Amino acid sequence: MEKFDVVFRGYDKDQVHKFIDVVIKNYETLLSKSKKTETDNAKLLEKLAYYEKLEDTLNRALFTAEHASDQIKSIARRESENIIAEARRNASRILNDALLKAEKAEEKAEQLKRNTNILKRRIK
Repeated sequence: MEKFDVVFRGYDKDQVHKFIDVVIKNYETLLSKSKKTETDNAKLLEKLAYYEKLEDTLNRALFTAEHASDQIKSIARRESENIIAEARRNASRILNDALLKAEKAEEKAEQLKRNTNILKRRIK
């Protein structure tokens, strides 16, 4: 607390005026800092709103990407199952064809053996 000298008819005016000037300067400084703080606070609130909106957008994009990824995996899984099933069907068909050809080849070989035996008998 400031103490003022006592003079005729009250306190020393110069001391009081100097003290009031100091108080005014301090008040103006505090008022200026308060306005700057309010301005900074408003800017930070704007940035916060921007980043919250950005976060929401990124979350939606991530959800969409995950959903698309799941769909792609599901489609790929179904396609691979179809390819495997088709390959098994083709393998069975090829195997059956090979067995038929082998049987025909055996029949021809048997026929050739018989013909050879017949030919040998005739030659003897």
